[in-house]
Amino acid sequence: MQLPPRFVERIRAQLGEQEAAQLCEALEGEQPTSVRLHPLRGERCALPVAGQIPWCAAGRYLTDRPSFTLDAAFHAGAYYVQEASSQFVGRLMPKACAGLRVLDMCAAPGGKTTLYASMVGTTGLVVANEIDRKRVQVLADNVRKWGLGNVAVTCGDAETAARMESWYDVVAVDAPCSGEGMFRKDDEARKEWSEQNVRLCAERQDEILGHAWRALRAGGTLIYSTCTFNREEDEGSLERFLERFAEEVEASEEVAVEPAWGIVTGRVGAFQTFRFMPHRAKGEGFFAAVARKRDDVRNGRLPRAKRSVIAPVDKQTATALRRWVVAPERMLFGQAGDCCYGWYSEQAEAVKRLSELVPVIYSGVAMGQLFKGKLKPEQALAHFVGLNRQAVAVAELDKEEALAFLRKQELRAERFAEGMNLVCFEDLPLGFAKRIGGRVNNLYPSVLRILKND
Repeated sequence: MQLPPRFVERIRAQLGEQEAAQLCEALEGEQPTSVRLHPLRGERCALPVAGQIPWCAAGRYLTDRPSFTLDAAFHAGAYYVQEASSQFVGRLMPKACAGLRVLDMCAAPGGKTTLYASMVGTTGLVVANEIDRKRVQVLADNVRKWGLGNVAVTCGDAETAARMESWYDVVAVDAPCSGEGMFRKDDEARKEWSEQNVRLCAERQDEILGHAWRALRAGGTLIYSTCTFNREEDEGSLERFLERFAEEVEASEEVAVEPAWGIVTGRVGAFQTFRFMPHRAKGEGFFAAVARKRDDVRNGRLPRAKRSVIAPVDKQTATALRRWVVAPERMLFGQAGDCCYGWYSEQAEAVKRLSELVPVIYSGVAMGQLFKGKLKPEQALAHFVGLNRQAVAVAELDKEEALAFLRKQELRAERFAEGMNLVCFEDLPLGFAKRIGGRVNNLYPSVLRILKND
């Protein structure tokens, strides 16, 4: 499908005839494939790596695009398939980011969320918000698979997310946009593009940025990004934002960029900006910007709690749960609905406070349900990096057996110990299965099962 003619006219006016021609030619070319490795599991997966993404230590370009669906390591959360340009947002985080509280305001499907979670560590907290109820389920699945236990997934609009006023050290807005940067890889983006949609996206971005600013504490960092080229949604959004808040904004620490990367840097007031264009940088179209809220801006107050959705567990339940984690002294346990959860103690109270004001659909690590003192584990516990493998038998499967497990097919009983088993492929966790005599109950969630044939 050809590029929208009016887009071509606009980009010529914005970039000039020569550079616009180079960009349009690149948008008709082959797109690079890239992934980001899990900080604790990534080096164990076999991928056709072509080289490192220079602006992200865990990022890798691939020589070709393998069938990720048929790679057990992908389902184990050993890596995240993430476009290279978008991985740059990690460089915009404060240098000392361990322990920070981050709001990813438009988070689905979860690429940037899992990147931020890797950066803030187990003492930090990432709140991943998504307005769309279908997309938020995909987001939660990806958070569970990443398995760091330091993310809370919320579902609501930007105004709802901003109820946690002045609460976050970093607010990241990967704004809904016209998607011009995706033209190379997505014909649907070309089909849906229109000037009217550009204007509508710009209006929506203005609203979201206002709420994001309210959620950010004094001295905090604001990260803004889109996957589009036009000024109206990129520099224009920042200019309109500064018309409202210029006196409260200051420049953050300068972010160094190597000339060889091909990133076009600039300034919009206090914002340092970064533009990725496929004919210059090895990645898709992307725009990012960063600035700080001044330290002397008055912080707002949180409203009163509306409800309490997390209940404490009794001592006996806590004891049963503690044996399933490697650092029980660092974790607190509670119950939401009929499921038991665990949270790192550094952020447990923050998650509780969050859940009183914002719709939280997932947080920490879902551990499972207790029946007569025995845990029926949730899928999320298999992926949790803090799982104590001494608490459960481990069944190591070969490639074909692992794919059979992921398809939720029958499994040979002799591969499993009696009772509950953690199912692994090359020591990477896939889920749980329970052997009862000569039969194996495959506990892999039906909604996640592989449907694709070889």
